[in-house]
Amino acid sequence: MLFDLELIKKVYTELPAKVMSARNLLKRPMTLGEKILYGHTFKPTLKTFERGKDYVDFAPDRVAMQDATAQMALLQFDTCGRDNVAVPSTVHCDHLIQAKVGALEDLNTAIDTNREVYDFLSSISNKYGIGFWKPGAGIIHQVVLENYAFPGGMMIGTDSHTPNAGGLGMIAIGVGGADAVDVMAGLAWELKMPKLIGVKLTGKMSGWTAAKDIILKVAGILTVKGGTGAIVEYFGDGADSLSCTGKATICNMGAEIGATCSLFAYDDRMAAYLSATGREEVAALANNVREHLRPDEEVYTNPAKYYDQVIEINLSELEPHVNGPFTPDLATPISKMAEAVAANGWPDEIEVALIGSCTNSSYEDISRSASIAGQAKIKGLKARSEFTVTPGSELVRYTIEKDGYLKTFDEIGGVLLANACGPCIGQWARHIDDPSRKNTIVTSFNRNFAKRNDGLASTHAFVASPEIVTAYAIAGRLSFNPLTDKLVNEAGVEVMLDEPQGYELPPKGFSVEDPGYQAPAPSGAGVEVAVSPTSQRLQLLSPFTPWEGTDLIGLRLLIKVKGKCTTDHISMAGPWLKYRGHLDNISNNMLIGAVNFFNGQTDTVKNSFTGEYGPVPATQRYYKAKGIGAVVVGDENYGEGSSREHAAMEPRHLGVRVIVVKSFARIHETNLKKQGMLGLTFAVKEDYDKIQEDDKLDITGLTTFAPGKQLTMVLNHSDGTVDKIKLNHTYNEQQIEWFKAGSALNLIRKQFGKM
Repeated sequence: MLFDLELIKKVYTELPAKVMSARNLLKRPMTLGEKILYGHTFKPTLKTFERGKDYVDFAPDRVAMQDATAQMALLQFDTCGRDNVAVPSTVHCDHLIQAKVGALEDLNTAIDTNREVYDFLSSISNKYGIGFWKPGAGIIHQVVLENYAFPGGMMIGTDSHTPNAGGLGMIAIGVGGADAVDVMAGLAWELKMPKLIGVKLTGKMSGWTAAKDIILKVAGILTVKGGTGAIVEYFGDGADSLSCTGKATICNMGAEIGATCSLFAYDDRMAAYLSATGREEVAALANNVREHLRPDEEVYTNPAKYYDQVIEINLSELEPHVNGPFTPDLATPISKMAEAVAANGWPDEIEVALIGSCTNSSYEDISRSASIAGQAKIKGLKARSEFTVTPGSELVRYTIEKDGYLKTFDEIGGVLLANACGPCIGQWARHIDDPSRKNTIVTSFNRNFAKRNDGLASTHAFVASPEIVTAYAIAGRLSFNPLTDKLVNEAGVEVMLDEPQGYELPPKGFSVEDPGYQAPAPSGAGVEVAVSPTSQRLQLLSPFTPWEGTDLIGLRLLIKVKGKCTTDHISMAGPWLKYRGHLDNISNNMLIGAVNFFNGQTDTVKNSFTGEYGPVPATQRYYKAKGIGAVVVGDENYGEGSSREHAAMEPRHLGVRVIVVKSFARIHETNLKKQGMLGLTFAVKEDYDKIQEDDKLDITGLTTFAPGKQLTMVLNHSDGTVDKIKLNHTYNEQQIEWFKAGSALNLIRKQFGKM
C-alpha cells in the first residue's frame, strides 16, 4: 500500500537544498548518514555538529510502535494535551501472540486473551489519528518495510530493531516510549550526533552464504557494544549486490552490536522492492534525487577520511556463520562449528529449529529455505528437529502460501506460526520434557541471550541464516556442515543437500486479501478511551515526583549486578508482556533476571533493614514503603538489548533513584534520563569493586548538577569506614531539567498546560 506520499514528496523536494547547505557547512563531501541527519534537524542549522559529543534536535518523519511498548507510550501521550499526533504514527499488534499450537489457533487465543489491550490500542489510535495494524497483520519491522520506509527518511520506533528500515535507505532508530511521545507531540527529538562506522562490502555472495552472514560476521568483529553511539553505514559494490530485504536483515540485527542504526545507500534493488510493494511513485521520486540518497563519490574513494572506523568484508570469501550461544556476537564460521561444539561441550542435538521473525522472514528468505526443504522431500529426508516457520507479515504469508512454500515446509514436518514475534521474544510455549536439561535450539532470529526464547537458562540458542537453520532442522545436529557433510536418508542412502536457490521478489508478485490495516477515524473528538480502574492489564499513569532539590542521602544498595544485564534481565518479556500497560503489576519483574554479585543468585537480595534475603521487587517495595531511595550498581553495557522503557520506568516507580554502572547501552541510558532517573558511570571502573552489600550511599553534588561536572558517591560501609568515588554523567542542560522536573513528560505536560 502507498502511505504518506505528500510527506515523501516534501522530503525529496527539500532534500537537495538541505544537502547543499550541510555540505557548505562541513566544507567536504558527505556520507549518506550525514545527508539524512543534517536534512532532518528540527530547525535549520548554521553550525556543524561533532560526532559523539554534540546533542542535536531532530525532526523524524514518522513514529512506529509495537503493541507491547505502545501501551505505555500512548498512556503517556494521552496525558500531554494534544488532540492529534503531529507526525504519521502507527501501532502494530505483534508481541502479544504466544506461539503454542499453530498460526490460526494461537492468533484466535491471543485475540481473546488480549481483547482489553487490543481494544485500548485500537480506540486510542482512533482518538489521536494513529494507523492501527491488527493482530495477525505482521511484525512491526516487516510491515514498516513493506509500507512506510522510504530512502532518505528518518523515523523512530519503540522497538530496538526499528533500524530494519535501513534496508530501504532510511535512518530508523529504536527509542523508548517517552521519545516517541516527544515526536508525536510535535517537539524536537534529541540525539547525540552519532559516530559513523563504514563497512565496505566487496565481491559477491554465492552458494550457502546469505545476507545474515554479513551481520553475524560484523557482530563477531564489533561485539555487542562495538557499535554503541554510531551509525553503521554499508557501502561498496558488494552492498549494491544485496537484495533490499537482505539489507534490512543486516540493519535489523545491527541492534545486537549496540548501533544507533544501520544504513544502506539507495540503489536499483531498493527501487525494485518499492515497486513490488506497490510504491512505484516513491521509487520514481527517489530516482529524481538519487545522488542525494547515496554517499558522495569521494567517500567511496577514501572512506577512512570520512568514517570514524572502516571495516572491509569480501563477500566472495564469506562463509556462513553461526553465532552463540548466550550472546549474539560469538561468531563461528560453519566450517569450525563441529570443532567448537566438541571443544565447548555444547549439546549437539538440535531440538528445535526456527525460521522467520522480523529479521529473516522475507520472500527471499522463505523461498531459499523452501528450496532446502523441497530437496529434503525429494531426497528422502525429513526434519529431525522440531521445525517452525514464522512469516513476518500477512503479505508475505499469503504470497508464500499461494506460491506453494508453506506446503513444502509442511511436507517435511514444518509448523506454521502466526505472523508475530512469538519465540523470538519469549512468546513461546516450549515443548520440553525437562526444563533443566541442557539443550540446543537454532533460530534465524536476532537475539539469543539466556532465557530469551523460552525462559530456560539451560537452552543454548544459536543464530544463523534461515537456509542454514533449515538444513540444521533436517540434519538435527549442530556439528553438521551442509557445505561438506552428507546425510543418510530413509532408504539408508547417503545424500547431500544442494546449495539453496530462491527469488529476491515473488515472480508472480505479492498478493494479499486483508493486510490487517485499520485507518484512524477522521476525527477522534468523540472517541472514548476507557481504562477500568480494576484492570490488571492497563493502568492510567500518575506523574513521577520532581527532585526534592537536595543531595540524595542515606540510599540503600538494592543490588550490585554481576556481568551481563540486558533489558531482558531488568524487565523480562514472555509471560510478563501482558502487564506492559500496567506499571505497578509489571514492576513485579524488576531485575529478577539480574545476577547478584554477592551470592551469584538471581532475584535474591539482602534487605538492609531486616538482614533477610528476598526477591528484588519485594525488597524494593519494602524500601519504598519506608520512604528510602535505593541504588542499583551494574557492570558493562548495562541495559543492552530491547528498547523497552519499562526497564527504566519500573525502578523509577518503585523508588530506585540512581543507576551506577561501568557503561550503558544507548537506548537504556536515554530511557533512564527521560524518566527522571540518575544514570551515572564510574569515573574509575575499578571503583565498582568498592561497593559492599551493606553500604549506605549518598549522591552529592546535585545542587550544582551541570553538564560535564562530576558527581560524588559516598560509600558508608557497615564497619564505619567511608569511601568517596567520582561518577561521570552525560546529561546536558535539557536532560538535567528532566531530572529536576521528575521526568521529561512532566515538562511536556507543563508546556501544554497540563500541570
